[in-house]
Amino acid sequence: MRKQAIDNLSTKIEAVAFDMDGLLLNTEDLYGEVGEILMGRRGRTYREEVRQRMIGLPAPQAFGVLIEAEGLEETWQALQRETDEIFEEILPTKLALMPGIEELLDHVEERSLPRCVATSSTRSFATRALNQVGILGRFDFLLTAADVPRGKPHPDIYEEAARRMGVETHTMLVLEDSPTGTRAGVTAGAYVVSVPNAHTRHGTFDGARWIADTLRDVRIRSLIDRRGREAR
Repeated sequence: MRKQAIDNLSTKIEAVAFDMDGLLLNTEDLYGEVGEILMGRRGRTYREEVRQRMIGLPAPQAFGVLIEAEGLEETWQALQRETDEIFEEILPTKLALMPGIEELLDHVEERSLPRCVATSSTRSFATRALNQVGILGRFDFLLTAADVPRGKPHPDIYEEAARRMGVETHTMLVLEDSPTGTRAGVTAGAYVVSVPNAHTRHGTFDGARWIADTLRDVRIRSLIDRRGREAR
């Protein structure tokens, strides 16, 4: 994994915005399984190149990619409903937190920094998933693509996150696992750290301040600790 030094040691982080799928939760693993089931029902294979193009996009755009690539006749809404039904079956036994998230949330809470989730997933799915793993209440609010005019890779969701947390965008740390989400944070002017997973690690993360292996990267805590020391 590529690593870079923190490029601006004077940066003062005032809030943290977390992506969800593939960053907080192992849902990117589950999306792959769901996609295989979805396409298998149609006698097809869930192709990796199509999946890569879907990662990080809001549902209308993501399913639009799938419909166009595979020549499907269903609407994106119908595919979303079927996907939700498949998730209903596998979430109870397969959903899990990504490594390091609980420790990082402890750190953020100890420093009393505002924090939110900014996701391309639907509110119903995000609420259920975050509740199931017991961390929904650890965030000040949940922001979804439906709450802003344009979803990722546009900057709207992170601009709105900063507004709701009462901070300037450039003082907000954005943690993202995908190139699509990274682009959204960078375009918004946030301090973006990319934390790729097995499904996104070969992507391009242009504009990210650095790339971390996991949320346990000590440089993330260093940013938060520096703000914490100033606040005390």
